[in-house]
Amino acid sequence: MTDHKSSLKPGFSVSLENISVCYRSPMEQMKSFKEFTIQFLKNNIHMTDFWALNDVSLSIVRGETFGVVGRNGAGKSTLLKVIARVISPTLGRVILHGKVVPLLELGAGFHPELTGRENIFLNAALLGHPQKEINAKLSQIIEFAEVHGYIDAPLRTYSTGMMARLGFAIATSWQAEILILDEILAVGDEEFKAKCDARLAEFKQNGSTIIMVSHNLGTIEEKCDRVAWIDYGKMKSIGTPSEVIQRYLEDIKHVEAARPLGKP
Repeated sequence: MTDHKSSLKPGFSVSLENISVCYRSPMEQMKSFKEFTIQFLKNNIHMTDFWALNDVSLSIVRGETFGVVGRNGAGKSTLLKVIARVISPTLGRVILHGKVVPLLELGAGFHPELTGRENIFLNAALLGHPQKEINAKLSQIIEFAEVHGYIDAPLRTYSTGMMARLGFAIATSWQAEILILDEILAVGDEEFKAKCDARLAEFKQNGSTIIMVSHNLGTIEEKCDRVAWIDYGKMKSIGTPSEVIQRYLEDIKHVEAARPLGKP
């Protein structure tokens, strides 16, 4: 369930109340959708529940930069998708104050056969911007993304870094109230990262809430005011970046030490 502004605590832009997300998947391996359908109609499918998030509660202060850390599969991206309203929680409530602009996956909202220019209009429209506004921002987006010579080429010809620059340029050409970044800053050269840092600093100065996931703990510690550590879908710790990252690294060392030799 997602509410907007209704009962949000003063000073908070995001509040998660006992959020759980359950995915159901078949225990049997299926080679095709046709096989799945046949077995489903025969009642031969046995489903198992996987709780990607389990009773997570969290409040994010308006204007802060909030980081999320954890191992692969811990539930970080699921958490961001719940906040971005890409998926609805199985249990619990999400309360938001402000428009959410998500940069969750590289290439999300893009079409590979459309040109860079056409994808600007497509992606910006999906973010809720009218064509008149997009036209006004078009040259600024192209300039920031540094894709001048490729702007009328199909997106499938773009490198990963070019796609990242274009996606970031589109999403941040309008002041976001809540900006969500999932590993997007991990792509691109140092010059582009410096431009991203400058724009994020401008957003923060203007009161935007920034929520980011990254495996680069140095980036999280440098940029974030507070950090949450998620493990196996559960909230393990929330606090200052140095405190939470230290606990997270200590847990990794403990797990590695306990793992039998030769085991991945």
